[in-house]
Amino acid sequence: MSATNLPNGDSAAHRSDGLAKVNSNSNSGSGPSVHDASSLEDVRASLAALHTREAAITSRLKNLLSFQADLSRELSRLDILRANLGSQVIATRSISNGMLSSAADTAGRLSNRVKELDLEKDRVQQTLQVVEQVAELKACVHGVVGSMGAPQDWEAAAGYIARASKVPEAIIRGGFAASIVPSVEVPDAPWVTLENAKESLCGLFLREFEKAAKEGDGTKVTRFFKLFPLIGRGDTGLDVYGRYVCQGVAGTARQTLKEVPGGQGRKDGFFYANALTKLFEHIAQIVEGHGGLVERHYGAGQMVKVIERLQMEADVQGGIILDSWSDERGVDRRLTDVKSYPFSFLVQTFVPSSKGLAGTPRMNSPALGGGNNRTSEDEGVDMKEVDELLREIAVMLGRWALYSRFLAGKCRNPAMAEDTELSLPDLLTNSNLGKKVSAKLSTPYSVMSTFFFRRSVEKAFQLDESPSGLSLSQSKPIDGNPPYIISAVDDVMYIVSAVIERCIATSQRDVVTSVIPTVSRVLSADFIGVIQRRMQHDCYPQAAIQGAPPPEDKIVAFIVLINSLDVAIEYLDRIITSRLGISTDSGSTAGSNPLAASFPFEHDADAIVSSLKGLNSSISLKASELLNEGVAHLFSNVMDKRLKLVTQETFRDADYSLTEDELAEIARQNDEDEEDMLDHVQRQFERRWLALVKPIERIMAPRPFATLMNRMAKELATILERRVWRYAGKANAYGAIRMERDFTGIISIVAKGNYSVRDLFNRVSQILMVVNIEDDEWEELMAEGDDGIEWVLSEDERRKARNLVKG
Repeated sequence: MSATNLPNGDSAAHRSDGLAKVNSNSNSGSGPSVHDASSLEDVRASLAALHTREAAITSRLKNLLSFQADLSRELSRLDILRANLGSQVIATRSISNGMLSSAADTAGRLSNRVKELDLEKDRVQQTLQVVEQVAELKACVHGVVGSMGAPQDWEAAAGYIARASKVPEAIIRGGFAASIVPSVEVPDAPWVTLENAKESLCGLFLREFEKAAKEGDGTKVTRFFKLFPLIGRGDTGLDVYGRYVCQGVAGTARQTLKEVPGGQGRKDGFFYANALTKLFEHIAQIVEGHGGLVERHYGAGQMVKVIERLQMEADVQGGIILDSWSDERGVDRRLTDVKSYPFSFLVQTFVPSSKGLAGTPRMNSPALGGGNNRTSEDEGVDMKEVDELLREIAVMLGRWALYSRFLAGKCRNPAMAEDTELSLPDLLTNSNLGKKVSAKLSTPYSVMSTFFFRRSVEKAFQLDESPSGLSLSQSKPIDGNPPYIISAVDDVMYIVSAVIERCIATSQRDVVTSVIPTVSRVLSADFIGVIQRRMQHDCYPQAAIQGAPPPEDKIVAFIVLINSLDVAIEYLDRIITSRLGISTDSGSTAGSNPLAASFPFEHDADAIVSSLKGLNSSISLKASELLNEGVAHLFSNVMDKRLKLVTQETFRDADYSLTEDELAEIARQNDEDEEDMLDHVQRQFERRWLALVKPIERIMAPRPFATLMNRMAKELATILERRVWRYAGKANAYGAIRMERDFTGIISIVAKGNYSVRDLFNRVSQILMVVNIEDDEWEELMAEGDDGIEWVLSEDERRKARNLVKG
C-alpha cells in the first residue's frame, strides 16, 4: 500500500507547496501600487502588473484543482482500509476472550503444580540424603568404637574417622543425629564420640610412632605416619615426622664431625666441606625419598612443611659445621692478615726510580733486597694456605648452591611451568644457615680472593722475565717463538682464568659479582699499571743524545711491552668468551645462556654475563688505549725520523724534469739499462723501507704492527703529497708519468700484505691521475661531474694538479 501511494503522496506535497507559493506571491509587494500612482502611466503600469499577477495565480489554482480528483480517490481508499481493519480487530478480541483465556489459566495452574512437585521432590531427596548421612555417621561411630575395642584395628578405626569427616558438621551436631546415632553401646553424642576417638588415637599413634622411631623400625614409622591425616591430625603427623627425620639428620651430622680422616686431624683436606656435603645430601635424600609418601597421604604441597622443619635442623647442624671450620681454619686471623698485607712491590712501582722495575726483576735479586725481601713479603701470609682455604670455601659454596637449587625446585608451585626461572624460597632466604653462609663463606671468599689475585699479580711481576736474545739486527737470529712478551702475562692470565673459573663454580651471584669487578680493578691498576709505568720510565724509546736514535734495548723492551698488552687483550677475550659459550669464529652465543644451569635463579645468569662482559670490555679498552699510545710513541720516537730519511734518500737523485731522450742518454753514459733507471726510485725505496720495518716486524705482534704500519703509511702519504706539490712547475709531462709510476710502486710496496692501506694514499693517487690524464678524457670526466669518480680532492686542488706540469 505504501509503495502504490508514493507518487500520490508526492503530488500532494507538490500541491501544498504550490499553494504556499500562491499565498506567498499574493502577499508579496512586487510591482507599483495603484494607491501610490501620481500619473496615468503609473496607473497603467500598476494595472498591467496586477493582470500579470492574476494570470499567474489563476494558472496555479487550475493546477491544484486538477489534482483534487486524485486526492479524493486516495481518501476513499483510506476509508475502506480503516473499515476492514476495524473488523479484524473485533475478530481478534473475540478469539482472545473466547479461546485463549481458558488455555492460559490452565497453563498457569499446571506450572504452579509442577513447581510444587519439584519442591516436594527436592525436600524428599534432601531428607533421604540426611538419612543416608546419619546412617553413615552411625556406622562410622560404631565402627570406630568397635575397631578400638578388642580387635585394636587402628587402620580401620582411622578409616572410619576419615569416612565420618566427610559427613557435614551440621549433620553431625544436628538433633536428628543426636537422637538416632547413640545406642546402649555408644551412649554419647556422635561428635563427642568422634572427638574422644580422635584424641585417643592421636595419643596412641604418637606413642607408637616414637616407639618405632627409637627402635629404628621404619615399617612401623611409616604405618603410623600414614594414619595421622585420617584422623584429622595431619599437622601433628608432619610435626612428629619432622622431628623424627631431624633426629636422623642431627645424628648423622654429629657422627660426621666425630670422624677424623686417617688420623691426620680435621685441618687436612676438605673435611668440613665433606661434612657439609653429607648434611645436604642426607636432607636431599629424605626429601626425595619421602616426598611422595607425604604428598600422597597428606596432600599436595604438604612436603614443604617437612622441608621447613628440616631446614631448621640444617640451620643448627650447618651452623655448627661452619663455626667449627672457621675456628679451626683461623679464618678471622687470615682475613686480618690479608687485609693488612702491604703489597710493597706493587707500591714501589709507583716510584719512577724504583730499581725493582729495571731489567728482569727477580724475587731474590739484590735490587729487591735478596732473600730477606722475600721473607718480608710473604711473612704472615702463606699463599698455599690461602689457596687451599679458597678451594674449600668454593666447594662449600657450590654445595650450598646445589642444595638451594634442589629445595627451590621442591618448593616451587606445581602449577608453574618447568622452564620457569626458579626463585629462592623464603625458608632459605630467612634461614640462619643462609645468613651464616654469607657471613662466614661468601664475604671471606671475596676478600681472600681479592688478596690472592693481587698477590699473584705482584708475584708474577716479581718473577717476571723478558724474552732474551731479541735484536733489531737482521743478521742476528732470534731465540724462541713469537709472540715475544713478558712472562708475567702468561702467569697473570692463568690466574685470571683460575679465579674466574673458581668463583663461577661457587654458583653464587653475590660472590661472582663481587670478585669479577675486583679482578677488573686489579688488572687495571696493577697489571696494566705496572706495564704503563715500565713503558713510561724504564723502556721509553728516547734518545740519550740529541739527534741520535734511541738505544736498541729500549726499543726492543718497549715493543715487548706493547706485545704483552696485545696478547693480554687476546687472552682475556678467550677466557671470557669460553665462559660465556661464545664462538670466537662466528661471535655467536651457543644457546640462550650457557650459565643458566649454574645460576638458575631469577636474572642471576644475566648478572653474571654482564659482569664478565664488563670485565672484558673495560680491560680491553684500557689496554688498547695504552697499546695505541705506545704505538704512537714508537712511531714518533723511532720510526718517524727514519721514515723521512728513507724518503729523502729515495728521491735524492730523482729528476722529473728530464725528457725521455735525456734519460736515455744518461742511461747510455752510465752504461745502465733504461728500465733499471726507471725502476731506480722504487728499488731504492723498497730496500730502505724493508730495512726500516723488517726488524720491527719480526719482533712486534701482528695487530700492533698493523697499527704501526697504518701510522707510517698515513705519514708517508702526507710526505708523498707534499713532494708532488713541490714538483709544481718543475716536472714535464714525461716526468709526471715517471712520478706516477714511482709513487704507485711505492704505494704497492707499502700496501703489500695490507691492501686497506691503499686508501690512505687516495689523495696522492688522484693528484697524479689528474696530472697525467689526457685532455679529452679530462673534459669527459669533468662533464660527468661527481658521478664519474669519488673525489677526495677539492675543485681548487684538481685545478692546481691539472696545471702542475710545466708547459
